[in-house]
Amino acid sequence: MTIRSRRETVTFRHPFRIRGVERMLPAGAYEVVTDEEAIEGLTFAAYRRVATMITVPAEGPRGTLEMLSIGSVDLANAQAADASVAND
Repeated sequence: MTIRSRRETVTFRHPFRIRGVERMLPAGAYEVVTDEEAIEGLTFAAYRRVATMITVPAEGPRGTLEMLSIGSVDLANAQAADASVAND
């Protein structure tokens, strides 16, 4: 089984909530890592998403980070909510 990881930075302009994270997160840039596994047996290369994780400030000492598993749909919903606040 072949796994690949894709990293991207997403920016939130307002404090936000995302399902699976119990606290409000501050506005800013966040690294998101998406792991995908190869779908075997096809005549072309195809991958399916198996995990999405976001790096957030930890609740403990300032400057520490933690990586949390989230749903890709939950991330998209949080981004849409942030964009709609910007348009109000």
